[in-house]
Amino acid sequence: MPRRLLAALALAAAACGQSGGGAARVTAERVVVTLPAAAGRPGAAYFRLDTNRDDTRLVQVSSPSARRIELHEAGMRPAASFAFSPGEPLHFQPGGRHAMLFDLDPALRPGARIALTFTFEGGAPPVNAEAEVRAAGDVRAPH
Repeated sequence: MPRRLLAALALAAAACGQSGGGAARVTAERVVVTLPAAAGRPGAAYFRLDTNRDDTRLVQVSSPSARRIELHEAGMRPAASFAFSPGEPLHFQPGGRHAMLFDLDPALRPGARIALTFTFEGGAPPVNAEAEVRAAGDVRAPH
């Protein structure tokens, strides 16, 4: 094959990789749920989401261990969704964005693990992740 053709094919392949050729994919990392300080109060979920292609919008988090989950801005303000892009992860962390978990399973204890499902607007499929359950006030960095 002529060198110019090989170079053009290599550039095209690299461009596809940079723009996230293929299906849109989101990954969830550092997923932690903290239990409420008082029985009957909501817990909180923290995590990091990355996408490999296109702008993505988180619209819902759900779990069989919680009756309802709300997305919140810092300052406890509910939000309908959060956008993020390749190279610009979406962080939910103590003191900032967080997900409030209402009516958590009362049998949950620190050290347990629970399933969370992240749902997105557009082409990205839902992402299932396992969250480490921590005691109220435990703000250690996730494993």
